[in-house]
Amino acid sequence: MTTTVTTTRGTASTLGVLAGTGVAAAVTASAATMAVAAAGHAAGISLDVSGAPIPVTGFGTLTAVFSLIGVVIAAALARFARRPRRTFVRTTVALTVLSLVPDVLVDAAPATKALLMLTHLVAAAIVIPVVARRLAA
Repeated sequence: MTTTVTTTRGTASTLGVLAGTGVAAAVTASAATMAVAAAGHAAGISLDVSGAPIPVTGFGTLTAVFSLIGVVIAAALARFARRPRRTFVRTTVALTVLSLVPDVLVDAAPATKALLMLTHLVAAAIVIPVVARRLAA
């Protein structure tokens, strides 16, 4: 006689791991976008948008906020989507592309626009794969 034991991870522990991973990715992405903005500014790229300067810490703050929104989206998809990883990647890539639109339209120098778009892409390149790895395929 053979006995088979099936173990399943509980939803709470899966969401806990996802949240922890997501927060770590958000912190990393925030630091990275601040570093990119600071490097761009040091290289002579203006951080002025519509005549007002964006503080380097503003890049980190907004990156953290929107990364954590992404983690909430991932948690919802982990619970309700048939293919959470695939759905998360498709959704977040589409949202990343949409996030570039205001950067193109904003009243700023072309180099500033490019720097703004680069920070979006850096954050997405850090957060999306890290969070996606924690979702079921």
